[in-house]
Amino acid sequence: MSEYTGKGKRWYDKDPILKEALELLKLSSDEQKEHAKDFMLKLQQDVAQDVIERIYQIVTQYQGKGNRWYDNDPVMIKAVEMLRQADPKTQRVAALRLLLALEKNSFD
Repeated sequence: MSEYTGKGKRWYDKDPILKEALELLKLSSDEQKEHAKDFMLKLQQDVAQDVIERIYQIVTQYQGKGNRWYDNDPVMIKAVEMLRQADPKTQRVAALRLLLALEKNSFD
Protein backbone atom coordinates (compact mmCIF):
# COMPACT_ATOMS: atom_id res chain seq x y z
CA MET A 1 0.00 0.00 0.00
CA SER A 2 1.42 3.32 -0.98
CA GLU A 3 1.06 6.41 1.14
CA TYR A 4 -0.10 8.23 -1.97
CA THR A 5 -3.46 7.94 -3.69
CA GLY A 6 -4.00 7.92 -7.43
CA LYS A 7 -4.20 11.71 -7.39
CA GLY A 8 -0.68 12.10 -6.00
CA LYS A 9 -1.87 13.11 -2.52
CA ARG A 10 -1.42 11.33 0.75
CA TRP A 11 -4.54 10.34 2.67
CA TYR A 12 -3.94 13.05 5.26
CA ASP A 13 -3.32 15.88 2.77
CA LYS A 14 -7.07 16.51 2.45
CA ASP A 15 -7.24 18.06 5.93
CA PRO A 16 -4.71 20.82 6.68
CA ILE A 17 -4.79 20.19 10.44
CA LEU A 18 -4.28 16.46 10.02
CA LYS A 19 -1.50 17.12 7.51
CA GLU A 20 0.23 19.55 9.87
CA ALA A 21 -0.06 17.15 12.81
CA LEU A 22 1.50 14.26 10.88
CA GLU A 23 4.22 16.44 9.36
CA LEU A 24 5.10 17.76 12.82
CA LEU A 25 5.08 14.21 14.18
CA LYS A 26 7.40 13.15 11.37
CA LEU A 27 9.89 15.86 12.39
CA SER A 28 9.60 15.18 16.13
CA SER A 29 12.31 13.67 18.30
CA ASP A 30 12.30 9.95 18.99
CA GLU A 31 11.16 10.64 22.56
CA GLN A 32 8.21 12.72 21.33
CA LYS A 33 7.30 9.99 18.84
CA GLU A 34 7.27 7.43 21.65
CA HIS A 35 4.82 9.52 23.64
CA ALA A 36 2.76 10.31 20.55
CA LYS A 37 2.37 6.63 19.67
CA ASP A 38 0.75 5.87 23.00
CA PHE A 39 -1.38 8.97 22.71
CA MET A 40 -2.61 8.05 19.24
CA LEU A 41 -3.28 4.44 20.16
CA LYS A 42 -5.87 5.63 22.66
CA LEU A 43 -8.02 6.17 19.56
CA GLN A 44 -8.74 2.45 19.58
CA GLN A 45 -11.82 3.21 21.65
CA ASP A 46 -13.19 5.19 18.70
CA VAL A 47 -12.45 2.65 15.97
CA ALA A 48 -14.37 -0.56 15.32
CA GLN A 49 -12.78 -3.98 15.87
CA ASP A 50 -12.79 -4.85 12.14
CA VAL A 51 -10.75 -1.75 11.43
CA ILE A 52 -8.28 -2.76 14.13
CA GLU A 53 -7.89 -6.17 12.46
CA ARG A 54 -7.13 -4.49 9.10
CA ILE A 55 -4.54 -2.35 10.85
CA TYR A 56 -2.77 -5.41 12.23
CA GLN A 57 -2.68 -6.83 8.69
CA ILE A 58 -1.16 -3.58 7.41
CA VAL A 59 1.45 -3.61 10.18
CA THR A 60 2.41 -7.17 9.27
CA GLN A 61 2.56 -6.37 5.57
CA TYR A 62 4.56 -3.13 5.71
CA GLN A 63 6.71 -3.29 8.84
CA GLY A 64 10.24 -2.46 7.70
CA LYS A 65 9.30 -2.85 4.03
CA GLY A 66 7.42 0.31 3.14
CA ASN A 67 8.71 3.67 2.01
CA ARG A 68 6.69 5.79 4.42
CA TRP A 69 8.53 7.55 7.23
CA TYR A 70 6.73 5.46 9.85
CA ASP A 71 7.10 2.01 8.23
CA ASN A 72 10.12 1.01 10.32
CA ASP A 73 8.25 1.16 13.61
CA PRO A 74 5.35 -1.30 13.99
CA VAL A 75 3.73 0.67 16.80
CA MET A 76 3.91 3.91 14.79
CA ILE A 77 2.42 2.11 11.77
CA LYS A 78 -0.45 0.98 13.98
CA ALA A 79 -0.94 4.44 15.46
CA VAL A 80 -0.94 6.22 12.09
CA GLU A 81 -3.18 3.59 10.46
CA MET A 82 -5.58 3.88 13.39
CA LEU A 83 -5.79 7.58 12.70
CA ARG A 84 -6.17 7.00 8.95
CA GLN A 85 -9.07 4.58 9.46
CA ALA A 86 -10.93 6.83 11.89
CA ASP A 87 -13.85 8.93 10.70
CA PRO A 88 -13.00 12.52 9.61
CA LYS A 89 -14.33 14.06 12.82
CA THR A 90 -12.18 11.77 14.97
CA GLN A 91 -9.18 12.44 12.71
CA ARG A 92 -9.57 16.18 13.12
CA VAL A 93 -10.04 16.05 16.91
CA ALA A 94 -7.08 13.69 17.28
CA ALA A 95 -4.93 15.85 14.99
CA LEU A 96 -5.73 18.97 17.02
CA ARG A 97 -4.92 17.17 20.28
CA LEU A 98 -1.73 15.74 18.78
CA LEU A 99 -0.64 19.18 17.57
CA LEU A 100 -1.21 20.69 20.99
CA ALA A 101 0.60 17.82 22.70
CA LEU A 102 3.56 18.07 20.31
CA GLU A 103 3.78 21.83 20.71
CA LYS A 104 3.66 21.60 24.51
CA ASN A 105 5.77 18.41 24.56
CA SER A 106 3.19 17.06 26.98
CA PHE A 107 1.28 13.88 26.18
CA ASP A 108 -0.72 13.51 29.39
